[in-house]
Amino acid sequence: MNNLATFKLVYETRSFSKAAGMLFIAQPTVSAQIKQLEAQLHTTLFIRNGRGAVGLTPAADTLYEKACEILATWDDVQVHLSNGPAHQQLRLFASHSFAMYLLPQLLPELNRQFPHIAFGVNVANSQAVQTAVLNHDADLGFIEKPLAARGIERIEYLADQLVKVGQGEPWLVRESDSGVGYYTRRYLAEQNSSPKTMTVASNAVIVELLKAGFGQSIISKRAVGELPYEDLGEDFLRHFYLISRVGDAGVQKVLKSLETLVRS
Repeated sequence: MNNLATFKLVYETRSFSKAAGMLFIAQPTVSAQIKQLEAQLHTTLFIRNGRGAVGLTPAADTLYEKACEILATWDDVQVHLSNGPAHQQLRLFASHSFAMYLLPQLLPELNRQFPHIAFGVNVANSQAVQTAVLNHDADLGFIEKPLAARGIERIEYLADQLVKVGQGEPWLVRESDSGVGYYTRRYLAEQNSSPKTMTVASNAVIVELLKAGFGQSIISKRAVGELPYEDLGEDFLRHFYLISRVGDAGVQKVLKSLETLVRS
């Protein structure tokens, strides 16, 4: 099982050194375990290029799918045969809008359904969330843009209507790698408008400024409250996405629960 778990990490990180660091073992130990696995299976799993990264063989792709199933089953066996339930850590990274307006509704129910999982929450922009999932710094991510990357599975989660609130200048805009920031700049380009802008890296601060009658902005309809707004229609109906690493069996039960919760 140790060799198979090591293989899974090398496959996901494409790096012997990264896998070694995550396992807290020496890189030669990782290499030795992979060589043992290759000898046992009579096949080559990785192409070593001498620069730290590795390439994949078709045999590695096939083994990875089976390894995820085997390791997930082994985890279940350990839980059932142990004296008590295992406490799993599951790290959620969410984009700002999702974290503020939707995560507080989902977390209490997830905590109730999975009492033996210790959930951790971090908030970042969509690109940073995807990077965290790719780098194994997060297990599940919620993003506001349809980002794609090899090794990432993306599920369209739910819709979010954007609206325009306020009037006059400045335009309050999120930073360039923010999902709302992208839609704001698109709106201004479509209007052929180049107004004075103020970058504010917080949805909550933008909403408070709008409540104070300062400037205008595009925000989620979920954030409007009592503020008057202009509906921008289907062209500004964005989606939130749920992302995870391909083949990460450890998050499948939580993924299924999240899909059920959004429909309820």
